[in-house]
Amino acid sequence: MIKFFRKIRQRLLTENKFSKYLIYAIGEIILVVIGILIALSINNWNEKQKDLEKEQLILKQLHSEYQSNLAQLDEKILMRNEGLEACDKLLNQIDNPETINEEVLYNSLWQILRDPTFDPIKNDIVGSQNLRLIQNEELVRILSNWSSEVYQVQELELEYKKIRTEIIIPCYNKLGISRNLNNALWKDGYTPTEALDKKYNYKFTIKPSKKDVDLKEVLSDVELEGIISQIITFNQVTNLQSHTLRDRIKNMLKIIEQEIEKQ
Repeated sequence: MIKFFRKIRQRLLTENKFSKYLIYAIGEIILVVIGILIALSINNWNEKQKDLEKEQLILKQLHSEYQSNLAQLDEKILMRNEGLEACDKLLNQIDNPETINEEVLYNSLWQILRDPTFDPIKNDIVGSQNLRLIQNEELVRILSNWSSEVYQVQELELEYKKIRTEIIIPCYNKLGISRNLNNALWKDGYTPTEALDKKYNYKFTIKPSKKDVDLKEVLSDVELEGIISQIITFNQVTNLQSHTLRDRIKNMLKIIEQEIEKQ
């Protein structure tokens, strides 16, 4: 093809047909430019297809990760709801000490001793070049805000962990109920709500304390009553934040599914 055009140029020059040669040269330049533009267009299309394929992989990865995050968050919300129910039972027994149920009492005291902590899967998409591959602007916004919103929940959880370690456990030890509480937990078998594998049921006997424990006196402790009341407020506030975070995840999953279906 190049030889063919060269021959035409040479013939026009030989015949001294400069005007025709000029027109031909311009036409040849236009053809070259068109060829370059076509090549660039094909290359851009190929790059775009590669980016779309990468985006799909990222979206599927995000979908899997945030489904796991949602399941974990639901578990933590459930644990706090169980704690709130336990607080209600404890306050009921405090208000009605004549109807003490030892099993319910110890189970409820254990429920509020747990400290649910949300630890979502971390990915490197935000803050990396991969974020530019995601075309949906709302999804990019949610992903960009995710870390700061998770931190707001985790701050509350860390505060509760501190309350558990520095206030609740010392209170139980002071009241002399820690051994009996742990014995009641394990004697019939126990599977934690947050267990990685819930098929396992752990059972062993600590044996109750040989010291007399007056449960009416335990329930009359002003510090314990105050702690239970504070736990209610703390779990309610943390769950409010967690439900907001849950809405974010649900919205994110919906957008991701829509983006995947487009392809």
